[in-house]
Amino acid sequence: MSRNFVLITSFTLVGAFFCLFGCENEHNSDVICKNNPELCADLHKDSWCRFEKSALIRHRYQLKQTEQPTGKQLYKQLVHLENYSQCIELAAGVQHKINTYRTRDRERAFAVSTQTLAELQQFTQTNNEVHLAFYRWMRFNDQDAFTIVEDTYKQGELTDNDIITQLAAYYVRVSPHDAKKLYLHLLATTEPNSIDPDWFLALASIYQQQQDAEKEYLLTRANLLISQNSANEQQLMAIISDDKTLAAVLDAQALELVAAVMSKQFTQSHSEMLLK
Repeated sequence: MSRNFVLITSFTLVGAFFCLFGCENEHNSDVICKNNPELCADLHKDSWCRFEKSALIRHRYQLKQTEQPTGKQLYKQLVHLENYSQCIELAAGVQHKINTYRTRDRERAFAVSTQTLAELQQFTQTNNEVHLAFYRWMRFNDQDAFTIVEDTYKQGELTDNDIITQLAAYYVRVSPHDAKKLYLHLLATTEPNSIDPDWFLALASIYQQQQDAEKEYLLTRANLLISQNSANEQQLMAIISDDKTLAAVLDAQALELVAAVMSKQFTQSHSEMLLK
């Protein structure tokens, strides 16, 4: 696989091989552009979309130093391109009456980014690495790609939390048992600062389907404990028929659950056994 292709910077693919420069600060996009102008030539010049532009530049630089990009790296490149293209599309709609060249520059960058994205999507459409299959499933509802993702899970080889989360959300509707397994896996294996409070709500919805009001309440309370969501206590209490004695017990269990997850002690804890 040519590194040049995944580093597309214009409608025409860049040269046959990039020579590497000396040591650079890979976190400074301005330095990267100065030393590797081919990585930035197709991008707009002003300060709009600074975050999306910088992220794309840094990832292009990482790819430039990679002989054989992985499926995950190509997936990230697709996502960075999407984010940049969406942002610059909005910026291109801002008209400058005096500095009209800025508007034209953004319009050019948007046109190039959409073409670049389409070319990379075409290039990876037959690559069955799970991250790229996941991308096609999410963006194009490609059912063959979904089968690849699902088979990877069934073979016990699915490790990416973003993919696991989306597959679990899909299973909430079609296979609640599998969804529960995946969410419990996420709670047991994810670093505390990466825990998504919505996983608790997703589990609560599964127990709601199963008409298990106590676990629905417990998990909803756990979500409230670690998120910025505000509680409607009246609605929450209605889940357990306004049983205040039961609420006190479940609130204590919710605290125990959150403590176990955030201290990486969830596996084989009382909380995990309770939810299995």
